Amino acid sequence: MVKPAKRLKYIQPFRVMELLAQARELEAQGRDIVHMEIGEPDFPTPQPVLDSAIAAIKQGDVHYTPAVGLAQLRESIAAFYQQRYQVSVKPERIVVTPGASGALLLTLGALLDPDRAVMMADPGYPCNRNYVRFLGGEVQAVDVDASTGFQLSLALIQQHWTDKTTTLMLASPSNPTGTVIADDELLKIAGFVKEQNASLIVDEIYHGLTYEDHPATALSIHDDIFVINSFSKYFGMTGWRIGWLVAPEESIPDLDKLAQNLFLAAPTTAQYAALAAFDPDNLEILEQRRLEFKKRRDFLLPALRELGFELPVTPQGAFYLYAGCEKFTDDSYAFAQTLLKDAGVAVTPGKDFGDNQPGKYLRFAYTTSLERLEEGMSRLQQFLK
Repeated sequence: MVKPAKRLKYIQPFRVMELLAQARELEAQGRDIVHMEIGEPDFPTPQPVLDSAIAAIKQGDVHYTPAVGLAQLRESIAAFYQQRYQVSVKPERIVVTPGASGALLLTLGALLDPDRAVMMADPGYPCNRNYVRFLGGEVQAVDVDASTGFQLSLALIQQHWTDKTTTLMLASPSNPTGTVIADDELLKIAGFVKEQNASLIVDEIYHGLTYEDHPATALSIHDDIFVINSFSKYFGMTGWRIGWLVAPEESIPDLDKLAQNLFLAAPTTAQYAALAAFDPDNLEILEQRRLEFKKRRDFLLPALRELGFELPVTPQGAFYLYAGCEKFTDDSYAFAQTLLKDAGVAVTPGKDFGDNQPGKYLRFAYTTSLERLEEGMSRLQQFLK
């Protein structure tokens, strides 16, 4: 008999994948399902990126790259920070990874020991806590709510900081709430973490998808911050599995060593494809898509409020609405299954995002067309009656 590792009991599956499988089964039976469960943009990879990948394949650029990534891609990412944020980042500080997940694995692998704790917000992206547990670290989840925009504030961080806390992880905009940490608050938080001689990780995966103000990157504060980003969400390259990490320069040899051993390098074709992601014509496509996501948010937010869902905070970014469903249920997981089967609407239960009152929340992803969102709201209205 196979004897599974003890760590597996601490790592939870994505419940949304079970719901997705149920939705696909219903579709195979002829049912029409409105999908608002998966955090994947519905737009295809932009043509300039496809053309770059095809050209690389035709030229035979299909061999291993350095573990930290193609030099020209690291240079392009550095140039993007200068152009977008007016922040100078050395290309040598950039590590190209198999998605943002690869970047997080490298970062935590370089920082964690079994006696070290990582503080993070609850609710939050499930991989964050599961990676910490996988590496033997301690998850220090702090409940957040509408009073702080579902983000960790300096006051909360100071209140919960312990001698075991060696790393703080933030996400702005966040998954599942779509909220952003204000620039001045991020500056104060970074200063506090530095005073503690601790490490700060900032997830900026959804940074391109903000709808009012454009927040500053954490890299504008100081060079000791680990910043994770991805070509998946804003750049529309989910299946290419390509992301990056900007790290303190002294950490790069350790990250290089870990990359060599954990995955050798990010996918070569994806790296060549990503070279076109920062071209002006591609960025124009992405800007039009950003505006479309804003239209979707501006429809879905008041529509859900009108139906009776609680959304006290307007999310400034990403493509999620974390809606309180307490008016209808105290078990969002069972409710999500009912909505799928009886209303043909797929959403994600709060149980996927932590232990902070998960039964009271559902995540709605506006990663489908405005027409389909309107259909989904019509179905919900009929069901809730």
